[in-house]
Amino acid sequence: MKALKIYLFVATLALLVAGCTKDESVQFASSRDKIAIGAAGGAEPLRITSSGRWVARTNNEWIMVSPANGRGSADCKVVIDSTLLSEKRMGVVYIENIDTREEHIVRVEQEGFPLAIELDDEAVAIKNYDSAANRFFEVTVQSNVAFDVKIQTESGRWLTNKSYTLTLDRGYRPREVKVRFNWDINTKDEARQAKVQFEPRDKSVTLAHQDALLVTQDAAEPIIPDTRAGDSVALLCIQRALRTLVSWDSSESMQMWNGVKLWQPGMEGYTEDKHGRVHTAEFTMFNTEEKLPFEVKYLTAARELYFFGNTNTFMRSLELGDDICELHQLKRLTLGSYGLVSLPDSFKGLRELEYLNICSNNFQTIPAVLTSENFPQLHALIMNANQRHTISDLSNTTKSDVGGFIDEPEFPKHLLLWDKLDTLVLSVNYLHGELPTFEGDTTVPEWTAEDIASCDTLPSMLVGKKKILPRTKRFAINYNRLTGRIPDWLLYHPALDWWVPFSLVFNQEGKTKDGALAKFDNEPPSLNYYYEVYPKTKRLHPDNVTPIE
Repeated sequence: MKALKIYLFVATLALLVAGCTKDESVQFASSRDKIAIGAAGGAEPLRITSSGRWVARTNNEWIMVSPANGRGSADCKVVIDSTLLSEKRMGVVYIENIDTREEHIVRVEQEGFPLAIELDDEAVAIKNYDSAANRFFEVTVQSNVAFDVKIQTESGRWLTNKSYTLTLDRGYRPREVKVRFNWDINTKDEARQAKVQFEPRDKSVTLAHQDALLVTQDAAEPIIPDTRAGDSVALLCIQRALRTLVSWDSSESMQMWNGVKLWQPGMEGYTEDKHGRVHTAEFTMFNTEEKLPFEVKYLTAARELYFFGNTNTFMRSLELGDDICELHQLKRLTLGSYGLVSLPDSFKGLRELEYLNICSNNFQTIPAVLTSENFPQLHALIMNANQRHTISDLSNTTKSDVGGFIDEPEFPKHLLLWDKLDTLVLSVNYLHGELPTFEGDTTVPEWTAEDIASCDTLPSMLVGKKKILPRTKRFAINYNRLTGRIPDWLLYHPALDWWVPFSLVFNQEGKTKDGALAKFDNEPPSLNYYYEVYPKTKRLHPDNVTPIE
């Protein structure tokens, strides 16, 4: 009996153990039944509890479970790709117990990318001045829509953006692009702002987020106008902007600055209010890619300004700007080897100019503003050496934009009729065609008997001939591409021998656009003919023959 009781106890215990083992083998669960994630995707944890074998699968290629199968409990990761959509998408992960076929479902919900334009920086502060190479900044824009840049300013177009390319190659997944902005110098004594909007190119698009950019620029350095102190600051600012090779020492008095002359008693035009202010300033050996610095307009007492020697002049195509045109008192101006290609209409504001030198620039034509009406006081006009490149044969070249007034259709007649000029220099250019004779033009004055009677060196044969450049003591047109005949007004000009004609007038070079040799058909072998007409002339020059006694 005792043995039977022991048997029944063991059997019952075995059944209990067997029952417990069977329940444990079917234990199966997951830690979550839903995953919500943002558009960028990522990895989400998932705990699978199991006493047997299991497998995880999904029909959504943008979802991956790792590990995807196993035996017993495991910590898994549900990896979800970044979406390319703007709307929400749904997916499912199925986790199956291989032994019992029991299944758990984990639903995945991923947000789409909202349509947005976002900036890495919504506010930018810039200085009022920097060199041309440094006057820019970049803003990183993250967007999933094509956009245009709109700039709003209250004071002119001083902020501009360069072209950019936003490559939307991943659906609505935002992409980054750097937008470059260029800015101009602030010439005002107050700060200024620009508001930059980034607007969807598709006007029907509604954005969930849209950043804007605020650009604030510092005020210009204060320059007190019409003062000695203002002049000194202006000179230093001009020098800085031009990047001259040699700089002045601001700790020294302006009197010690090389190339600067100040107003002193005894100077022509001196007044007490000008005392110690800038009379003359020279700027040489500089490197600029811009117009004249705006600070030049503060030199309101200057009588003469000299700018000469820009780096790589032949490569430049620069505008002058309007600021210097405010100096109505200016008498002498040199803008040589700067890289200019034009003069503004406002240049005629310099009506008091007596001397203008714009040599060694890159003009294709004579600036239209240069007329005797605009500059009634001008007596010296120098415009030589405006060639970018030396081209001997104009008919056999592939180069364009070569300067040298090459686009002038004929010799500029109006310069020859500027009767107040005592100096006209047009050497080393590409002027072509024939010199005008003015024959038959009744508007052109002629030498009269009264003119001859008033000067005992003028011959009577001049009477009736065209009176061209009557005051000119220096005339140079050598090394152009002129052809044809030398007109009588030039062959018998009263100052011809002073002009050293065989070097500075008659001497042409190269070939014309038609391939003809540039030379005058009737160039005289000597000036003997001239001294026969001017027997009282006793002037000698190295290129002239000994005059006839």
